[in-house]
Amino acid sequence: MHNHALDPWQHSHNFVTDYHLGEKNTTQVMVLTAVMMLIEIITGMWFGSMALLADGWHMATHVAAFSIALFTYRYVRGNANNPRYTFGIGKAGVLGGFASAVALAVVALLMAMESIVRMLDPQAIHFNEAIGVAVLGLIVNLISGWILDDHHDADHDHDHEHEHQDHNMRAAYMHVLADALTSIFAIIALIAGKYFGWIWLDPIMGVVGAIVISRWSYGLVRDTSHILLDGGVDEQTRALIQQTIEQDADNRITDLHVWHISTDHYSASVSLITHHPQPPEYYKQLLKDIPHLVHVVIEVNQCKQT
Repeated sequence: MHNHALDPWQHSHNFVTDYHLGEKNTTQVMVLTAVMMLIEIITGMWFGSMALLADGWHMATHVAAFSIALFTYRYVRGNANNPRYTFGIGKAGVLGGFASAVALAVVALLMAMESIVRMLDPQAIHFNEAIGVAVLGLIVNLISGWILDDHHDADHDHDHEHEHQDHNMRAAYMHVLADALTSIFAIIALIAGKYFGWIWLDPIMGVVGAIVISRWSYGLVRDTSHILLDGGVDEQTRALIQQTIEQDADNRITDLHVWHISTDHYSASVSLITHHPQPPEYYKQLLKDIPHLVHVVIEVNQCKQT
């Protein structure tokens, strides 16, 4: 058990958001995706559609990504108060999002490679059957998107001032969007192939889908890696901290670091100099109303008279 009692002079480092709804919805979507994955891989191979097969293959990596998301949620729940983590485990959801983004990039690469192979070596396609399965896949994607979008709406209702995202859920949502996108591309390619004989459009749609998914993956990797590597928060928050400290007495900040300790919580290390030093708790009280700032370390230096 990691739930250790705190002494009166200690404070908790549990900065974890309640992800119960996200865990529940992700489980439902993973089951739906796994079933559809099997259907699309089997029928894609049977009917000879690259667009359909690509959709099924990257659904497999999405199932893996949803598994990562579920593992992350459960690990966070079990280690929320684990003292081994200096600033708590609030970044675990961001790490899960980063891992899923990497999986998304792998999906795009596999889709592009297989599509190029199919361009060089076209295969016969059973259009009617393939179109039917692709439409079914799109329906499953839309249902999955609705389930995950319900989670976003619930979060918004719970805290309308919440400015940040559950990156774990954002990654899961992007995987569902990628599924929907490739299902749409598959349907377009198959219909064009059936009625106009444009068989070449099937693998081209695979390449287009890979490019779009790569862009989504890059955006998620960029956002999550910034937090994981302790990138600084927005300048507005830094300026507010500095203004709040320096408008009190003759305080001057000599060193300031502000970073994420979870998706929606900040930590700050403040070093200041003043002719009229106060206890660190005094300066912490000055900063107590700054949004998302939950952990502050203060160093006070007295300015020597000259």
